[in-house]
Formats: sequence, C-alpha cells, structure tokens
Amino acid sequence: MPDYRVIGVEGLPEVRPGDDVAALVAGAIRLQDGDVVVVTSKVLSKAEGRLVSVPEGADREAARQRAIADETVRVVARRGSTVIAQNRHGMVLAAAGVDASNVRPDEVALLPADPDASARAMRDRLAVLSGARVAVVVSDTAGRPWRTGQVDLALGVAGLAPLRDARGTRDTHGALLEVTEIAVADELAAAAELVKGKAAGIPVAVVRGLAVPDDGRSAAALVRPPEQDWFRTGTAEAAQQAVAARRTVRRFGPRPVDRQVILRAVTAALTAPAPHSTTPWRFVLVEQRRAALLKAMARRWAEDLRADGLDEAAVASRLRRGDVLRAAPYLLVPCLVRSGAHDYPDVRRAQGEERMFLLSMGAAIENLLVQLAAEGLGSAWVGSTLFCPDVVRDVLGLDRSWEPMGAVAVGEPAAAPVEREPREAGDYCRVL
Repeated sequence: MPDYRVIGVEGLPEVRPGDDVAALVAGAIRLQDGDVVVVTSKVLSKAEGRLVSVPEGADREAARQRAIADETVRVVARRGSTVIAQNRHGMVLAAAGVDASNVRPDEVALLPADPDASARAMRDRLAVLSGARVAVVVSDTAGRPWRTGQVDLALGVAGLAPLRDARGTRDTHGALLEVTEIAVADELAAAAELVKGKAAGIPVAVVRGLAVPDDGRSAAALVRPPEQDWFRTGTAEAAQQAVAARRTVRRFGPRPVDRQVILRAVTAALTAPAPHSTTPWRFVLVEQRRAALLKAMARRWAEDLRADGLDEAAVASRLRRGDVLRAAPYLLVPCLVRSGAHDYPDVRRAQGEERMFLLSMGAAIENLLVQLAAEGLGSAWVGSTLFCPDVVRDVLGLDRSWEPMGAVAVGEPAAAPVEREPREAGDYCRVL
C-alpha cells in the first residue's frame, strides 16, 4: 500500500539575517534521497534579511501598509485596511505576502525576493551538507476563495515537478480526463503544515516516501495565466474596473458573440432606475434583418445628406461612419417606450416627464455597455437610429410606440483600449 511520512524538524533556533538555514536543517535531521524539505517562507525571509525595521515609537501598522504598497503590483480587492494583492512573483495573497506574525515587534517580514531561487539554493546546499538528493518547497499560508480556513501553498520549488498533468489519461471508469492537473507542490506544502503549525515553532518539515519526479519547472507553473483567470478582481473592484474599461470600440475582431452574453447585458440594463415604477426599455437583437436594416438606414441617411446640400463625395464620407455597425459581430437597438408616462397639461412638467424617461433610457444603455465590458467585449453606442426611427420600425416590424435610441455595436475589440486622459472629480464636481 502506498504511504508516506511527514516529519516535523524540531529544535531549530530563531533564525536571524545571515543564518544558514540549510545547515540548521541538516544538523537537525538525517536526510535521505527523495526527501522533500518543506520550509516556511518566513524562515528564509529572516535569513535573507527580508525584514522591514519599524523605528521605536513609529506606527507598525503604517509601516506594514507601506511595505504592502511597495510589494504590490496589482490590487485585487480591498476592504478597509485589508488588501488582497498580486505581488511581483505573480502570487495573489493577503497583504501581498507581507506579514507581521512570528517576527519581532519592531519588524515586518516580506517574502523572499525570489522564492524559486531560495528553494534552489537550499536544495544545492543540502546536497553538499547531507549528501542526499532532496527537493525543496518554500511554503506560505493563504486563504482560498469560496472556502473557510487557510492552507499552505508553494511559493518556491526546486527538485520536483510542481504539477502533475493527468490530461489525456483515463479514470477508473474509462472516462478521458481533459482538464485535471494536480498541484503536487501545493499538496506537499499543505501536508507539511499539519505537523508544523503556525504556533508550534516548527518551521520545517520533511515529506518522506513519495516518488516525486522533477521536470525542471518552478513554482511559476502554479500561477494561472491572466487569460485563464475568471476571478482576477474582487467584486467591488470588478465593478470599478468594468466601468473604467468601457470604451467606444470601432474596430472588432472576427470572433462571433454568444447571444447569452448579450442577454446578460440586457438583464443588467433592466436594473436601471425608471420613473413611476415603469419598465420603459426594450432591446432588439438584430440578427436576420441586420443587412436589410443597415441598407435601409444608409438609403435614408444619403437622402437626408443630399437634402442638406452635400455633394456625393461628402455623402459617401459620412456614410462610412456607419462602418462600425456593419463590421461588428452583433448589433442591438435599444428602444424607449413611454406608455407609463404621465400626461401633464402644462409644457414645463411635460418637458420634465420627457427628460425623466430619456435619462432612464440612458442609464439602461450605460448598464448594458458596462456589463459588456465586464464580459470582456467592446461596444460602440451610435446615435444612428435616432434620425430614422420610422425606417427602423418598418424594417424590424416594431410597434409605433417603440422609439429607437441609437444602435449598439458589440464585439471583441481588435486592439487593446487606448488609455484615457486622467480626469479628476474636482474638475467636474462642485461642492456647494
């Protein structure tokens, strides 16, 4: 029966900058070929001098926050003083891995500068000191989405394959495994933590009896690539980034758009505020009648432009502005229905009623565009249908009460969005 042992390495002293952690481990336990030495990152941080001193009388929490900011390359989520951040190694950790536990009160610990390099150096040093061929895992404690409690995971790896790829093999029932990859290094780190413990004073453990191959990869193999990360931001942060990511996109890639994504965006649009508890929004997903609609609209635009006195070259130039609608993989026409509007006798209140419904339609369209951005799609709201509502209603077979409010082109952006010029709220907001 396959089995293995996890042995806590006891009797290690408090590690300080400059200490030889490998020598301490080799002196405390007789290592064997095939052993996996799992060492807590904090021990290596101390030995490597990755400590931030907090001067006497200074605010330790303020020093910790500054260290977090220095180690952060991307904030994933923030709630008050708690930050989940990606550090320079690509790991997403609470406080970017900065820690104030198990260090002196006048210090804050950073992670090792290069956990994989630390693992390699310790593996090589242990081979010299013990004569054994071992692997090393540098571990740290982390929380997990959707799960209560923390586990240890691998930040650095040397001498073992961090992942075991089971894709292409078959399970015991013969089913083909298509996505299964086993995070071996993380499992070893978690197993070792069961004998180490945060408060037990045992920062190193040895996993013995497992035949773990080495494929030369480092812990970087355990970091999910951004394009495969569905949960790259926290909830509030995702909303902020989706709003900030909304752009008017005029060039789209060829990939088709899933209708379900469009319907999710329409669902988001329906949460907009509306007057008198009405639902004044309608959306037309233009599919089969798209070519007919664009042709009829172009004919009307050309007639209007010629009536304005433009020559044929100018007419052709203006019509090219509709290219974004022709090139987009998907087209929607938002419409306003005022059936719930109040019929006020005086002009002032009637105008206010009209504006309320128009503002509600604008809010719904903005919700739609932001949701599309959150789905990774680009969009362009074009006012075209506003200028030929009768044509739109005739081609699409809409009720006369439906007022077309432009058209929304949707698709995958053909290029990365252009950065906006920064705008300060104070330049556009007066406090009175």
